[in-house]
Formats: sequence, structure tokens, C-alpha cells
Amino acid sequence: MDPHLYRLTRTDVLKLNRADMIVYNGLNLEAQMLDVLSRFATHKPVIGLAETPKVLGMLVSDGTAHDPHVWMDPILWATALQAAVDALARLDPPNATFYQTNADEYFFQMNALHTRALKAVASIPPTSGVLVTAHDAFGHFGRKYGLDVLAIQGISTESEAGIRKIETLVNTLVRRRIGAVFVESTVSTRSVKALIEGANARAHQVRLGGILFSDAMGPKDTS
Repeated sequence: MDPHLYRLTRTDVLKLNRADMIVYNGLNLEAQMLDVLSRFATHKPVIGLAETPKVLGMLVSDGTAHDPHVWMDPILWATALQAAVDALARLDPPNATFYQTNADEYFFQMNALHTRALKAVASIPPTSGVLVTAHDAFGHFGRKYGLDVLAIQGISTESEAGIRKIETLVNTLVRRRIGAVFVESTVSTRSVKALIEGANARAHQVRLGGILFSDAMGPKDTS
């Protein structure tokens, strides 16, 4: 389910009504839920993690909107999550230390993930440092680790993949000799396959690099 398109059910609203605090990503990722969230915000803490001042100060805008996929940068995501930890401490002061201790343990894991990503990306030849995906969800990842990120669709999967965009990306694949492109678990593979076919038609072989999880979780116990 694409979070941009998700609509709350009656059961969802009842759960939100019972909650002491609501935490969501923000930056228009939950566009269909914003009216409901704003109503709950009148009488309980409702926190958009990516919209806190500290996080906004770390974001890079494309001139029209901020990329909401802040979890693609583990250090940025840890900064965002701290807002939830602080809110829990304000809501439940006796357990503030408990929340922060758990958060610090998780942030340690995030830093280890960051170190692992740095090592993995460093193994890629500079001329091959290009990530081609279905939609533009990996901008923060690319900026953090020095990769060029090229996407068929925009930030929202509601955007259409035009023929001209596909042709432009095919030209890039051929010119830069990019050998692999990636599909995403929540996005149709049709446009990515069109890239592969277009490049193959120009005698440049491109393979499917694998499945990425952009707006969804992977299987249980995977990272």
C-alpha cells in the first residue's frame, strides 16, 4: 500500500482516538490523513517527525517540496525519531529515562547501519555510482552516500512515468554504461522493464538489480 494513497478506515480512526499520542512521518507523506490528524491535534500530541525544526533544517528542497523519505538517511532519521522520544518524556515524565535509554540503543544500531552503508557504497567504482529506481524515494540516501539517484516517477507514486522521461533515462543508461536498475516492492515494474527493453534495443544490456523497499517494510527479521 502506497502511503500517499492510504485512506483511514473506521477502525483506524477509533485506534487514533484511543491513543495518548500520534506520531506520523509528515511532509505530506500521509496526504490523505492530514485532515483527521489536524483534528486530533487540537486535544492530544500529534507529531510529524520530519516536520520538526531540527529535521527541516537538515533537509534539501528541490524548490517545490521536501522529500518525505527521511528514513533513507539513518542519521537524519535518528534526528527525526528524537522528537518522538522527547514527546513521550513530556507525556510520561516518570518513564523519560526509559524512553531515552531505548532510543539510544536504537540510535546505536542506526549508526552501525550508516557505517555499513558507507563501507558498501565505497566498494562501488565512482563511475558506477548511480541508483536507478521506479520513483524518487532515495534522494536522502543518495545525498548521504554520494550516489546519483535517477527515478522514472516523482516523489509520489501517483505521478505518471512519461514516455519522454523513459527515453531520457534510456539515453543516460546507454551513455553512462549503467548495468542495473531496480524495482520497488510497492511500485509497478512496467516502467522499469521499459527502461531495460529500451537500453537492450540500443545494444546495451541492463539487468534487474533487485527489489528495493521504499514505502514498505521487508519480510520479518530482515534489514
